[in-house]
Parts: sequence; structure tokens; C-alpha cells
Amino acid sequence: MPDLDQQLEFGIFPTPDARRIPDLLSLVALAEVEGLDVVSVQDHPYQDGFLDTWTLLSVLGARTTTIRLAPNVASLPLRPPVVLAKAAATLDLLTDGRVELGLGAGAFWDAIVAAGGPRRTPGEAVDALAEAVELIRAFWAGGTLRFEGEHYTARGLHAGPAPAHDIPIWLGAYKPRMLRLTGRLADGWVPSMGYADPPALPELAARVDEAALEAGRPPAAVRRIYNVFGSFGTGSGFLRGRPQDWAEQLAGLTLDVGMSCYVLGTDDPDVVRRYAAEVAPATRELVDAERARRAQQPAEATGVPATSAPRDAGPGTADGAVQEQHGQGHTVTATPDDGTRLSPSMPWDEGARPSAPAGEPGRHPEQAQHLVDIHDGLRSELEQVRDVLDQVRRGHVTVGAARSVINTMTMRQNNWTLGAYCESYCRIVTGHHTLEDRSVFPHLRHRQPDLAPVLDRLEEEHVVIHEVLDEFDKALVRLVAEDGTGRAGEEVLEGVQRSLDLLTDTLLSHLAYEERELIGPLGRHGLG
Repeated sequence: MPDLDQQLEFGIFPTPDARRIPDLLSLVALAEVEGLDVVSVQDHPYQDGFLDTWTLLSVLGARTTTIRLAPNVASLPLRPPVVLAKAAATLDLLTDGRVELGLGAGAFWDAIVAAGGPRRTPGEAVDALAEAVELIRAFWAGGTLRFEGEHYTARGLHAGPAPAHDIPIWLGAYKPRMLRLTGRLADGWVPSMGYADPPALPELAARVDEAALEAGRPPAAVRRIYNVFGSFGTGSGFLRGRPQDWAEQLAGLTLDVGMSCYVLGTDDPDVVRRYAAEVAPATRELVDAERARRAQQPAEATGVPATSAPRDAGPGTADGAVQEQHGQGHTVTATPDDGTRLSPSMPWDEGARPSAPAGEPGRHPEQAQHLVDIHDGLRSELEQVRDVLDQVRRGHVTVGAARSVINTMTMRQNNWTLGAYCESYCRIVTGHHTLEDRSVFPHLRHRQPDLAPVLDRLEEEHVVIHEVLDEFDKALVRLVAEDGTGRAGEEVLEGVQRSLDLLTDTLLSHLAYEERELIGPLGRHGLG
């Protein structure tokens, strides 16, 4: 099946090892601050060295704020559907809608029987799973529940509470009947490497797609989650090379098979960092570029222009100019700057900025849009950094001399989370500027020499922003070093806030200026 145009997501699949609890908790915290989307945990209640999955997910939910949580996958023969539905709904409410439910028909039957569960034939296991999906969804709908199945029943049960959102149900499936059930009923299909390696995926995915279509559902209604395993190095083979090799291989599975969420089995924090910081963005970039290329093909073949809704121009920029690039039916609008500043002064004279000469619309509006999209991501990340600091400050104002040791440790954990998040964000900004300085700007200088004053100014501003980022990092170091008590802590927090306000002012001003001046040239000359 070709690309289903699903949003790319990335997650981790750590081992629920009871002997390494601090490492496990730290790994999940790292995954969240590095921007991964989901953490999922295997469910084997009969494994004496593993933590209980639902208890662990509950603790992880209490220690995180954004990352989604899922069993991958719950052992249905040992998890009664009504109890499982209530547990999932409860955790979903407690985590503001961050739960997804992976279900498995069962495996390792001797161990299941040893734990008091039933022994089912393959056919019985599939039938029981189908009943469970229906019963769980009925429970989440609430009301008085009456269900009569061969394997499960509910007679006059008062169902509830309802979850915070419609919890997606993933099914782990490999055999024909399970694949058909997945296409007919599930919100997600979750195979694993080792059971279904990349060469096997197209045929398995085709069975899911066929069943979805037969049930009157689009194949894209079934999300494709893939549990993957690999190691970074210089070797060959799937997920055995450099981060760029990983990105190319995962992008290929997305574009050619339809997989869209990659959950990496690892317990190594360095691997998690590289996966989040290098593999995930590179994969997204490759997929976005190919999707954009494919989207242009029908228009180029038929002569009918591809269209895109224009961006809201907003209230306008500080100097009254809003640059737009029109081409092939696509309008790209620079993000406006209303001139609002949080800091008393700026490190540069905004009025002295040069402007690019006007030019004709170009043939590459998608390249100009790509710049705006990258900047939108940076602006969104900046808002999250500000929100995290705001949460830390709200916690800090309650700190006093009588603050307990537990609360002090919570404050330190908040500081660490803020520092790790901001460290990641600073790396993203620096990487974007490095790409521009080494690749995009030289190309534009060559293609449009009269753009040189603008590019010179943008490069100068990159240096200033990096200096502001460095000061922000130093303020964070002072914050983390504080013990969270007394007036000194408040002064340090004020310093962090001032540094963040200046970063906000300089970055948003710079991004708006860059879009205003470069949308036209990028539309005409592309990225090279």
C-alpha cells in the first residue's frame, strides 16, 4: 500500500525491568523532553522480572505531561475487558487524554495458564479479541451495559467513567484472521520487527487495507505503528547504519508501505537522544519533501495548478510590509510582527535592516512555504519552553522555609526537565541556522547577488541569537544549581525569565524579518 498520508510519530519501547526502575523512569523523562510522541510497554504478567504494565503506565503518566502512554500490547487473556476498559479510562482522565490501548489476543499459553488464564485455540483467541473490542468500546460509551458473548459477558453493568478522549485501540496482528479483524475494527495496527520484518510488511498491510475497504472504511483509518529495533553504526541492513540511513529506511516504509509511527525498543539514553534529535526530524523532512513532490505531479501532468489555502496575514508587520509569494495557485505569506517586545531593549537596530529588491513570483512556492513551516515549528517550541518556565515559577512561589524534602526534590525535577527541554530546543535553533548559513544562503547569494545585504544581516543576527541562547543556557545552569528555597531562588528565576524574554523577542523578530525578505527569493530560486 502506498503512503497513507498519516502524520509521522516516534516513540520508545523500554524494558519494564524491575531491577532498573530509576533508569527506566529517567529514560521516559528523557524521551518526553526530547520531543518523542509515545512510550509503550510490553505486557507479560507472568514474567517475574517485569513490572506490572498498568501500574508502571500510571506512574509514568504522573511523571510526564505530554508523551502518550500505551500497553504494547495488553495480554487480553489475563486482562478482563471490563477491568481493562476501566483502567484505561481512568488513566486517560488522570493524564488529560494521553492513553492509547494496544490489545493482543494472547501468546505463551503455558505461561498464561500458569497465571490462571484460559488456554485458547488460535480461532478462539481471535473471537475473544473481537468480543473484547466491542465490550471495551461499549463500556467507554457508558450507560447500563448488557453484553452476551461466547467468551465475555456483562449483565446490567453500570459502565463508567468515560475516558477523556476517544481512546484508539491498536491490535497486534500477523495472521490472516487477525489482520482482517484489524482492518475491520481497529484504530491502529502494531506489528513488530522479528515477527514481521520490513519485507513482510507490504503483504500484511494489504490484508489490513482490503478488510478496511470491505468494511466501508478508508485504509488510512487504521494507523500503522511499527515496533523497531536497531543500533547506530556503519553497518548495512535495516536500522544498522547512521541516523541518516535510519531516516531513509523509515521514510521508505512510510512512503511505500504506509507505516507512520515508529516505536524504538531501547534502554539506552544515548540512542534515545539520537533517535529524537537526528532520526525523527530527518525522517519527517524526507517524507514531507517527497509528499510535496508527489502532490505537484498531478498538476504538472495535467496543467491544473495545485492549490493551497493562503496563510492568514494577521495584523501586519512592524514596518507595514507583508511579503507574499504567489505561484502555481499557492500563496505563501510571511508571519506578521506586530512590534510587541518583552524586553526593555533589543541587541540590534531593527530599523536598520536592509530590504530585498522586489521580484517576479517564482515557480517554487513550496520552498518558501517550507521556510515558514520550519519557523512555525520553532515558534511553537518556543511557546512550550515559555510554558514550562511558567509552570516552574508557579511552583516556586509556594516555596518557603518549611518546604518538605519531597517538594524540594519535585522542584529540582522540574528544573531538570526545563533544562533538558531547553537544551534540546537550543540545539534545534542552532541546527536550523547552521543549515541556512552553510547551504541556503550561499545558494541565494549565487542566484540573486543583490540579496547580499539582507543575507549579511541575517547571518549577523544568527550570531546574536546564538549569544542570547548561550546566556539563556547559563541562566538555566544557575537555576538548576539553586536549592529552590529563599529569595536567591526567586532572583535566579527572574534571571531565567529575562533571558527567555530576550530570546523570545530576538527570535520572533528575526523569523518574521527572514520570512518577509526571503519568501520571494526562495519562491524564485528554490533551495538549490
